[in-house]
Amino acid sequence: MTSFNSRLQQVASNKQVFSQFGRGVERETLRYNPGGYVATTPHPVTLGSPLTNKWITTDFSESLMEFITPVSHDISTLLSQLKDIHHFTHSKLNGERLWPLSMPCRVHSEDDIELAKYGSSNSGKMKTLYRQGLKHRYGSLMQVISGVHFNFSFPESFWDALYGEQSEQQRQDTKSDAYFGLIRNYYRFGWLIPYFFGASPAISGCFLQGKETTLPFEKLDKTRYLPHATSLRLSDLGYTNSEQGSLNIGFNSVDQYLEGLNKAIRTPSKAFSEIGLKDENGLKQLNSNVLQIENELYAPIRPKRVANSGEKPSEALSRAGVEYIEVRSLDVNPFSPIGIDEKQVRFLDIFLTWCTLSDSAPMDNCELECWKKNWESVITEGRREGVELTIGCQGEKLTLQQWTHSIFDDFESIAKAMDQDQQGNPYTEVCAELRTWIDNPQKTLSGQMLQAIKQHGGNGLFGEALGESYESQYQQGDYEVYSQEMMDSEVSESVKKQQQVEKSDTLDFEHFLENYFDYLK
Repeated sequence: MTSFNSRLQQVASNKQVFSQFGRGVERETLRYNPGGYVATTPHPVTLGSPLTNKWITTDFSESLMEFITPVSHDISTLLSQLKDIHHFTHSKLNGERLWPLSMPCRVHSEDDIELAKYGSSNSGKMKTLYRQGLKHRYGSLMQVISGVHFNFSFPESFWDALYGEQSEQQRQDTKSDAYFGLIRNYYRFGWLIPYFFGASPAISGCFLQGKETTLPFEKLDKTRYLPHATSLRLSDLGYTNSEQGSLNIGFNSVDQYLEGLNKAIRTPSKAFSEIGLKDENGLKQLNSNVLQIENELYAPIRPKRVANSGEKPSEALSRAGVEYIEVRSLDVNPFSPIGIDEKQVRFLDIFLTWCTLSDSAPMDNCELECWKKNWESVITEGRREGVELTIGCQGEKLTLQQWTHSIFDDFESIAKAMDQDQQGNPYTEVCAELRTWIDNPQKTLSGQMLQAIKQHGGNGLFGEALGESYESQYQQGDYEVYSQEMMDSEVSESVKKQQQVEKSDTLDFEHFLENYFDYLK
């Protein structure tokens, strides 16, 4: 019996394990005008404070919204919470709509993308200044690309089944090691996510303004697309930072990861130094290091822990180890009004469980570079028939189809185990459907999307048609988990919380920043 099957059998012996996964979703979406251009209005005051509202905030810009669900153990509850947040938000948009695609809608100029504002508190001003730095470093257009982040954790019963009784320190170390094993396997095989669920094979022509690219784009009116691409959001045109390429942050342990992260925060960048720290208009960035703060690290997956008040993410990891992981490779699903659907969640349950139960040897820089190239191949040409991927540094190659079919043999074993505690066979059915997508790439989200883009005459026209359709669904929907009263209450409470934060400041902004970055000295 293989080690994978042994581990699966151990975990599956407790049928409740698979119903106790912790899941949360963060969905980003641009506000836009019915004409298809990005909204230039401020974040609606009727949605409360983006600094303190627990469900509705902003990301890079005033127009880039982010919807956050709490942790849930039930998939239908998770998706219903996200639906309710969409329903409430749309009732406050005053004629604007929510852009249903990952790649941005039309933008006249980058000046139309107003940086997100969070009030007059030191922490609020720091959030805006951080975004000012991102604007100077990468440009605003890149920063308004939207995605879906999926937060996931295993229950204690999962670790009990694998490792038995342990001391608190042993369990902390074991969980961290296992989550980093998951992360390494995610780098090895996470290209499955853009293959199946990548949904950005095309971009608006305005997105390329002033950018150099060697990608062989084809044209459809004002749209540029790659015939076999899956996720341009994950390509060099999307979330990338060339300055980070030489950091070689490792994923073999918490200590190795934190060492690399702390080095990045402390390493000066020649390119970012040339931007300068301030001009006649004020501060331009938090600092000129490779990373201003930890959140600037672009990665397809992150180890996470809920931080205490005033605690940095790395400090939380150092204190108590990994609590959950954040999957960051999901494009917005254009065929779902809320950007993600049940099929994707069930696939991620299976995939992340497989990444954890499968062997995961330590990974050196050579192997990591190999896997990055595989991701690039899938991102730019994953639907091309016979596209080959490389297995590790040995140079052995397999077609994407061959490799994916062999992996699905294990996936189906997990799906059967997960279905033991389900009504029907939802996990097995997801596996069976996605099996048909392996040899028929047109069934993937990017395949379906490119066909729809051509039918509508362009990326923007397709997005507008979807946005209009979803607007009526948002308006007609009923609350399923929350209520109008609960949402309104959070709006008013968030305003009070922001005011309390602003009143509690005791330092001026300059000294606040000095204290915050004291650890860099």
